[in-house]
Parts: sequence; structure tokens; C-alpha cells
Amino acid sequence: MSAKPSAPDPGPAPPWSRLIEAREHDPFACLGPAPEAGGWRIRVHRPDAEAVALQTADGDEAFTRIDPAGVFEWRGASLPPRPYVLRLSAGGVAWSGHDPYAFAPAASAHDLYLFSEGRNYQAWRLLGARIESREGVEGACFRVWAPNAERVSVVGDFNRWDGRLHPMASLGASGIWELFLPGLAAGDRYKYEIRNRASGAVFLKTDPYGRRFELRPATAATVPAAPAHAWNDADWLARRARWDWQHAPVSIYELHAGSWKRHPGGRFYGYRELAEQLIPYVRDLGFTHIELLPLSEHPLDESWGYQTTGYFAPTRRFGEPDELRFFVDACHQAGIGVLLDWAPGHFPADDFALAHFDGSALYEHEDPRLQRHPDWGTRVFNYGRKEVKSFLLSSAHYWLSEFHFDGLRVDAVASMLYLDYSRRPGEWLPNRHGGRENLEAIDFLRELNVMAHGEFPGALTVAEESTAWPMVSRPAHLGGLGFSMKWNMGWMNDSLAYFAREPVHRRHHHELLTFGQIYAYSENFVLPLSHDEVVHGKGSLVGKMPGDDWQKFANARLLLAWQMAAPGKKLLFMGGELAQRGEWRAEGELDWWLLQHAPHAGMQRLVRDLNRLYREIPALHEQDFDAAGFAWSDCHDAEQSVLGFLRRARDGDCALVALNFTPVPRQGYRLGVPRAGRWREAFNSDSGYYGGGDVGNGGLIEASAEPWRDHPASLTLTLPPLAAVILLPA
Repeated sequence: MSAKPSAPDPGPAPPWSRLIEAREHDPFACLGPAPEAGGWRIRVHRPDAEAVALQTADGDEAFTRIDPAGVFEWRGASLPPRPYVLRLSAGGVAWSGHDPYAFAPAASAHDLYLFSEGRNYQAWRLLGARIESREGVEGACFRVWAPNAERVSVVGDFNRWDGRLHPMASLGASGIWELFLPGLAAGDRYKYEIRNRASGAVFLKTDPYGRRFELRPATAATVPAAPAHAWNDADWLARRARWDWQHAPVSIYELHAGSWKRHPGGRFYGYRELAEQLIPYVRDLGFTHIELLPLSEHPLDESWGYQTTGYFAPTRRFGEPDELRFFVDACHQAGIGVLLDWAPGHFPADDFALAHFDGSALYEHEDPRLQRHPDWGTRVFNYGRKEVKSFLLSSAHYWLSEFHFDGLRVDAVASMLYLDYSRRPGEWLPNRHGGRENLEAIDFLRELNVMAHGEFPGALTVAEESTAWPMVSRPAHLGGLGFSMKWNMGWMNDSLAYFAREPVHRRHHHELLTFGQIYAYSENFVLPLSHDEVVHGKGSLVGKMPGDDWQKFANARLLLAWQMAAPGKKLLFMGGELAQRGEWRAEGELDWWLLQHAPHAGMQRLVRDLNRLYREIPALHEQDFDAAGFAWSDCHDAEQSVLGFLRRARDGDCALVALNFTPVPRQGYRLGVPRAGRWREAFNSDSGYYGGGDVGNGGLIEASAEPWRDHPASLTLTLPPLAAVILLPA
């Protein structure tokens, strides 16, 4: 039998074969201009074109199609003047533009090095999309980190979302890819098409460093315009840098921008409309700061912003980035600081975003025992990966620098600190020492705080940390995490548990109010009555209170007075000042109509007056973080459910706070004070002005030199039912 003839040898594959297969990691090796023996050649890959020509002063010079898959080539003795223009045509339609592959990658080696080392705190200047001019040609430069990709392309309306047309160049060991696309402008939509190196699977992903996105539910990034807002807050920033925040009043109005107010029909207020409506309101009520629930882009309204997909992009729900700058600037000019809620603890698993970004566990861990957050179905950041650290630190830097926010409230810190957070045995992986602490997350948080305090003097970082982790708000160089302040979840839980009880039973739970003094100065605490306490079936603040309607409102007034008088900075979620009867509804607006009714209007007046007293009386704020600023007048009267304590300023001035947690008025009640003489009732939550019964002390009380419970003098006063009174030396 004769041998079967062998197939002819096809010869070596052409240098553009991987380009045609959409697998090329170095398109500049075969595309664009290059010198050759005897002259130059320009090669393009345009499978969408039937013909390509080079525009010259003497007319078009046609390219030769050298591959039916859309590879064209021009050859000449000399390179045409730069920047040259290509003319393309197909189906009788012609278009022209500059050749992207005539512009070599231009990323700084130093920036790439810092990024790879986890020390590039402004990585959004390196990665993402930005308008640039190269050789006099305007366009957009794109860079993305995808180290496990075989090929990455920029796709968008400009190339009919065809990943074959604009493959990016790999910048080597950095894992970053780059391409400059001439002719693109601000507002052009784009994503990245990524082919995984190991599996060959192709993914369409939005830009992790995108600074502007489409309005949800669309998910493409858009090329951002350069900021145009002219800031007018230089004086504010200078004062903030000198601000002694530890001894200053800090009263925060926590706000969800999408549900504070809405237009008829449900349309959101934009950033500029919020500036017009919200700032006078907050200023009138006397809050020193606004804290905004996350404004970073997110796909789902119901997440309130806590499941972020755009860590560098203000959400389009409320307007453009410059409009957010306008809002913050206007707050500063009105004397109001602005804090931003920021969520670096986890990110959603949406296919279009960070999860499994380049076909591998890039921003998250590969091991499912580290990767998934069991409570929220989200992914946990790999804090030990240096590029992820650059990403997160740059996000924090971006909000503080580009939008002049006065600080960050960091969400869910406890979930970052513990490897076994909400996990059962066998569902978590110990650290290298066998412990449950997330050592990489600890290092990240310390670096975050060192950066924020070092580069933004006077800016605050506030931790939502719900455990007894030590030294959360102590400097990193002393072994702490370095936050400015920490939410006092113990105070909040104990206070709400106490207030939920019928007054007749409160005498058995007196320690819920007094126990907090044991640890009150171990951290720089904020006393929060936040959004988390008025959702998911927990009821509104008024709704939590026992008794009939009068008692509910009296209890709620007493709770807010207890918060304002206790040591610690203050936070109140929107609606608390209205005494909302129902839970917060993120899909609507606050029940503003309630202010037509006296009890609700009275609650708003109470909040206004409490904020004024807190700001104006140094004893109520100067030593919030120091045991020297507090002394019990009487903490033992559990039987009558009464507390009395003194707050002290640094110069020794003091205020007496007395609280009656029962509906029984207490006549002739004696409390110890530091000196005899006249004392003035400066506040009474039972005032008829707030909706109370006007039981009180008629203005002035005379303290005698009769010692009482370790104090050299004492006074007797009337304690109104379910009420607080604050007295000052007259």
C-alpha cells in the first residue's frame, strides 16, 4: 500500500495571527508605524473596513489588504508627517481618524512601581480613562490592571463594542494595560473586554477606576470630563487644618441623599438641589456636619450605596461630579463639614464589576473561606495584595482630595478585622499565626488612617466597629488602628434596650445606662442613632418607645437629651428630628407632613435647642473623650430610675444633667453639685415648647453648702416625668 501524501506545510504563522485571534498582548509589535529595510510600513487591523488609506497633502494613499481577516499595510520611503490620519470605508460609508497605534504607551515607570508596591495613593491618575492631548491630538487614554489576561480591549459605541478593533498593550510585570484612543471625548461610553490567559474565557467588565458611569441600570463607564468647579473653600480648609476636633462640638446629621426629599412623582433631588434645600435646614437645626450614606456608584438602590461598583465615581442618580463638588463647597461656605460613608470591607459579586475581574480572583481571595462575605453575599477584598491596597487607598484619597470631603466613616470595620466574622467553624482560614485576626486588613486600616491624617489635616476617619477591638481610635504608631473616632455601639444598644422597656421595669436594668462609663474613655466615641436602628423591622425611634402616644414622645425627647448630654460626639439619622412614626423607607422621602402636628414640630425644636446648647456650652463638648469631663452626681437611684451627672469644661465650668426615666414627677429631688449658689435651668425636655407638660423649676434654683454624695454642695429640684433637665451655674 502506498503512503498517503502529507499536507503541504503552511509555513510560519504571520506576525498578526494572534491579533486576528483576539489574543494579542502586544499589538504595537505588529500594528502602527515601524521602520523596515528601505523605508517604513504602517499596519492596521480593521476587520470592520473594506479599504484603508493614508491621507496626505497630495491625496489618499491606499493600504494593501494583506490578510482577508482585515489586516492592511502601507509602505513608503519615509514616514508621513505625524500625526497622520487614516481614511477607512465600508459599505459606501467613509470615516477617518488618527491611528491609535501611532501613540506608544506613556505610563510612568515610577507610577507603575508605586502601584505594584501598594503605595500609589493617587492611582486614579494612572488608571482608568482620562482626556489627554498627545502630539496635538485630543483623545482618551485608558489603563486597567488585569495581570491574568491574555488580551484586553477597549470597547464602546465608538467601535460598536467590537473587541477585535482596539486591543491594549500589556505593560509587562505591572499587569497594567494601556491604549490611547484619539478622537474620544468626555461622555463616550466604554468597557473592557478581557480574555483570560488560562481559560480563554472572555469577560465584559466596567472600569474599576471609572470616574463617571451611566445611570443605573446601565453599567458602562463614561470618559470623564476634567473637573471644572472653581473651589471657594480655601478658608474652610485652612481652619480645618488647625481645628481641635477632640475638644470641639461634633454633631452629625446622617443622610441618605435619595430619600431625604423627593420631587412629586418620586424624582431624586440632585446635588445642587440638595445644596439649596438641605444646607439651610441643617444649619438651622445646628448640626456641625452632614454624613452622607455612600455616594459611590452602585447598581441597586436597595443597597443604599453599601454595595459599591464604582469606587471612584459619584453616583449619577444625583448628578455630575462637579455638582457634588458644588454641594460640598456650599456646605463649607455655610460652615458645615461633610463626611462620606465609605465601604472598603466588601464589594458585590455582579458580573460586570470587580468580581473575578480578569477571569481570576483579582480583587478578592481565591479561597472561598476568605473570599465570600456570608452576611451580604459579597466578596471580601484581598488586603494583602499590594495592588488592591493601592486601589483602596487611592479611592479614599480621591474622595478627600477631589471632593474636599472632611472625613470618611468606614463601614463594617469589624467584618474586616476578623477572619471568622459571621462564619462557622470550618468556614474560615486562620492567619499565619493560627489566629482569627485579619493581619492584612489591620495593616491596610492603619495605612489608610496614616495617609488620611497626614495628607488631609483636620479630616476625620470614623470606624463603625461593633466589637471590643482595642485602640481603634488610637494612633497607629502606638499600636492602634489610627481612626479619629469610633461609633459606640455598646452605648447605642444598651440605651435602646433600656428605653424599649416599660418604665415600671427600668429599675431592674439601671446598669444599662451606667455600665458605659467603665469604657467610655477607652476610645474617642461617637454616640450613634443611625440608619441601621430604624430599618429591617426595628421600628422608628418613637416607635421603639413604650406607652401611650404622650409617653412615646416624652421617651423619645428624653433619649435625644440623654445622647446629647452623655460624653461623646453625636450622630442622628435623618427623620429622628421629625419623630418619624414609621421606619425609614429608602424608596420614598421623609414624612415632612408630620411637622403640621405639634408633637413632631416640638421634636424638631428640641433637636435644634439641644444642638445649640451642645455647641455653646463648653462643658457639654470639650472633654467628650476625657474622664475629667464627667462625674456622677447620683448613679445609684435605680429604684426611682433617676440619673444625675456633671459635665465639665477644661476651665472647670460645669453643667448638671438630671434624667427621670419614669412617668412619675420627682419633687424635691436632691443632687450633689460642686458649689453652692444659683443654678439656672437651661433646658427642660418637658417644656411645652417641645410638646411636654411644662413641669419644671421656674428658672433658678439655689444650691446650698450641704454636702451630698461626695460633692461639697447640693440642690433640690423638680424632675419632670420622662424628661431631662440641664442646669448651669447662674
